[in-house]
Amino acid sequence: MQKILVGLKRVVDYNVRIRVKEDGSGVVTDGVKMSINPFDEIALEEALRIRERGDASEVIVVSIGEEDCQQQLRTGLAMGADRAILVQTDQPVDPLAAARTLLKLIEKEQPELVILGKQAIDDDCNQTGQMLAALWDRPQATFASQLELNGQQAKVTREVDAGLEVIEVDLPAVVTTDLRLNEPRYVKLPDIMKAKKKPLETLELSALIDDAAPYCAIGEHAAPPQRSRGVMVNNASELVDALRDKGLVN
Repeated sequence: MQKILVGLKRVVDYNVRIRVKEDGSGVVTDGVKMSINPFDEIALEEALRIRERGDASEVIVVSIGEEDCQQQLRTGLAMGADRAILVQTDQPVDPLAAARTLLKLIEKEQPELVILGKQAIDDDCNQTGQMLAALWDRPQATFASQLELNGQQAKVTREVDAGLEVIEVDLPAVVTTDLRLNEPRYVKLPDIMKAKKKPLETLELSALIDDAAPYCAIGEHAAPPQRSRGVMVNNASELVDALRDKGLVN
């Protein structure tokens, strides 16, 4: 295998408490720590392990978004990726536009394997990998908790509602990663310094796809309502009375 393409999305760090803007137009990002989407970090770790086993020669990381996404791409390079591509745009990108953009990069780079996180923690769409596979007309294996390569086939253990499912797909293919696939490596300072010398190519989104306008628009953001305090009851009868008072039982 020559190339593996990995998508990295810039999101608010999972340790940050999300706050909604006063006008409801979005969430507060000014002064907030931003990171690689955790599922995408797992995808990159798996690609690096494949290369380190000698099953691939190059790992390319891709991000779609504002210029600030270079920070996450540099982190990906520090983890061990060989080069990075930033598809720059100041507009929000929905899953379909992201899939169409990745398809153009696939046509350019010709990777044998594309690994993406199963979803992003900011919108939880869980759509880009599936859409990309459909547009590319190649097999897909989603929610991977284990990935094995054997020549021109990939054996993927998937996490599904009923337990684990094992499937085999022909390469090239799209794989999306679940949490239990691996544990991403820690980035060391020398690797961060080396990453500054690795190539990072910048492309304009408009040069790849004509229309990137989202098909769905979010009208308003709102914080979840505060939970009311619990009620202590001494027995089942009091529990039924409390539920009846709230209109939950007749």
